[in-house]
Amino acid sequence: MSDSKTKPVIEIEDVCKTYYMAGGMSQSVLKHVSFSVNPGEFVAIMGHSGSGKSTLMNILGCLDRPTSGVYKLDGTAVSEKNDAELAHIRGREIGFVFQNFNLLMKRTIADNVSLPLIYQGVNEKDRYERAIQMLHKVQLDGYQDRLPTQISGGMQQRVAIARALINNPKIIFADEPTGNLDSITSDEIMNLFTDLNKQGITIVLVTHEDDVADYAKRMIKIGDGKKVYDGLRSAYTGEDKEC
Repeated sequence: MSDSKTKPVIEIEDVCKTYYMAGGMSQSVLKHVSFSVNPGEFVAIMGHSGSGKSTLMNILGCLDRPTSGVYKLDGTAVSEKNDAELAHIRGREIGFVFQNFNLLMKRTIADNVSLPLIYQGVNEKDRYERAIQMLHKVQLDGYQDRLPTQISGGMQQRVAIARALINNPKIIFADEPTGNLDSITSDEIMNLFTDLNKQGITIVLVTHEDDVADYAKRMIKIGDGKKVYDGLRSAYTGEDKEC
């Protein structure tokens, strides 16, 4: 799915992930997975529970390393980086959105949104101003001084998206971002992701829900740790084969 004239923002080649356990036991979770993602794509990664899709997302988000194979993020071989270097890359290149929102319930919404800027040494005034800008982007003007407990689940996810945007990331990784939301609110959140993608942000979304995946143009399906489909979401017939 990569255009040879465009430099991919994500490249994984022959990536495997094996977990080793006590007693010499091991479990192979990802098996020789390869693909690339171009800037501005909207990709849904799908698969049943235990398929390996969450492990793949953790590797893509620099939260885990492959056992073997190469992962390049914006041309940098991140699989070779140490923990401190990975943390720096996450802070500069990536925005995360999780199913459980991961908000600090005793801190204001502005504090939650601006949290990543603390690790970059941005002063309090500038952090607050950036948070206001991001909240406007997700249609939460005026909510900056409230607590997360004072707003709905859908609004909390918007706060999480604003936090993911605060560093102007090249990629947003979203792991089951609508899993705790009703269908109407899910549609609102997915429409927001669609709008962000139209603004040029690369979106990589993990989901097991067909209606959520329908928002993505491209789908990568993982089955038993292998890539079994990679193509247009609209062209998927439900027939999988290793590719």
